[in-house]
Amino acid sequence: MKILLLDIETAPNKVYAWGLWDQNIYIDQIEEPGYTMCWAAKWYGDNEIQFDSVHESDPKKMVKRIWKLINEADAVVHYNGTKFDMPTLNKEFINYGLGKPAPYKQIDLLRTARSQFRFPSNKLDYVTQYLGLEGKHQNKGMALWRDCMRGDRKAWSEMKRYNIQDVKILEDLYVKLLPWIPTHPNVGLYGSDVDAKCPKCGSKHLQKRGTSYTSTMTYQRYQCQDCGSWSRERINNADKELKKNLLVEAK
Repeated sequence: MKILLLDIETAPNKVYAWGLWDQNIYIDQIEEPGYTMCWAAKWYGDNEIQFDSVHESDPKKMVKRIWKLINEADAVVHYNGTKFDMPTLNKEFINYGLGKPAPYKQIDLLRTARSQFRFPSNKLDYVTQYLGLEGKHQNKGMALWRDCMRGDRKAWSEMKRYNIQDVKILEDLYVKLLPWIPTHPNVGLYGSDVDAKCPKCGSKHLQKRGTSYTSTMTYQRYQCQDCGSWSRERINNADKELKKNLLVEAK
């Protein structure tokens, strides 16, 4: 299963406004719409982190590169990407005539953080450090974005480090949260190996741990000894002679 970890940075909309608080901005006040400034991405399990930006490449070429990666992915991991990163990229794709990438699953770690835990803050920087992981690369805030939009080379070097660091900690957080992700795609469906595998991480290090019950059936339950996820056999105990090795996530 090809899992892509992804993070983007965007330029803000440039608008005319008469105030600073509680403003309604109309479309005729937009001087220049925001755009994707850069992206960082890596394949889960690989060491290389890819990066591109409007500073290093033509904007369409930059967008086409990330389109190709998403088009190859079975799943994309992000943080709040369901509402931000992916719709933003889709806007770029249709704008440049690239079409819709091949279907992929979305694994939004922000949704997991909100649905499975009660952290004091769900910001990526807070959650990673709370869990003992590295935090985000600190920067000078909006000034960095303004300097990058002006083409400052030093600012772009800092932006690159910031964007790449986000993908690094995103992967660390993905590994940490893996057994808690409720809608993770079943890794066991991918590939030709028919041996029983953990639905979350694909490990074969499974331990029988009791029985899973529904209102009418019982199933053998397992726990992965690598990622800690729980799963059960797809076929119930009454149909052992028909049992297959594919496991499904235990709810």
